[in-house]
Amino acid sequence: LVPKLASCKMIMIKPFLLTAVAPAFLNTSRRSIFPAAMSTSSSVNAPGGDQECDTPAAVIFLHGLGNRAGWSSLRRKLPSLRPNLGKNVHYVFPPAPTIGISVNGGMQMPGWFDLYDWPIGVGVKDDKEGKIKAAIQIEETVEKLEKEMDIPPSRIVVGGFSQGGAVALLTAYHRRTEGKVPFAGCVCLSGWLTLKEDLNVTEEVAKSTPLFWAHGEYDDKVLFEQQAHGVGVLKEHGVKVEERSYPMGH
Repeated sequence: LVPKLASCKMIMIKPFLLTAVAPAFLNTSRRSIFPAAMSTSSSVNAPGGDQECDTPAAVIFLHGLGNRAGWSSLRRKLPSLRPNLGKNVHYVFPPAPTIGISVNGGMQMPGWFDLYDWPIGVGVKDDKEGKIKAAIQIEETVEKLEKEMDIPPSRIVVGGFSQGGAVALLTAYHRRTEGKVPFAGCVCLSGWLTLKEDLNVTEEVAKSTPLFWAHGEYDDKVLFEQQAHGVGVLKEHGVKVEERSYPMGH
């Protein structure tokens, strides 16, 4: 799960995947899951320890349904866990548009796409148009990072929670077609794999964009079955996946 980013050793993404985001920021029972995940930290550091990397990198993290600002604290909390996740790491938290959500009677709220079924199990109906529109928004963010900050996709981790995790997977795997630079990594927290009939992971993306997927075993919103299903499909396409489950809800 250690992506090769530009010319420096990648000493930021693996700690981000394994010891920071998943254990520290899932919205439940942090005390019980944090020590176990943190115990992997000594074995994942790159040679030379926790030194900073001079080449800029970025983390794009997408919120869940109805919540625009809940994950912006990652900008402050991740460097407190890993100092090398501070300097030269740019954090972006794109806001979803306000749309009507069918399962909520058409109520307007921040959402990346519409939902037609509840809870969200394997086989739910897809809002294909909404999901593609969301992925395009993230791609525009990626283009802006490269143009304005000289951060290429190969130094960007895209991740998200719930609906945001679904969009992150779509952006990282479905839409990085031949000729597009793969991302450094992808993080899915309690999300699900969508538009499976359109999935065609290129060999370069499969090799270059590892995935960390964490999910709550008692999730009654995005059902736990989604993790095993999505991980299985992506592994069949050659994606390197590290999956973790926790005794928690959504």
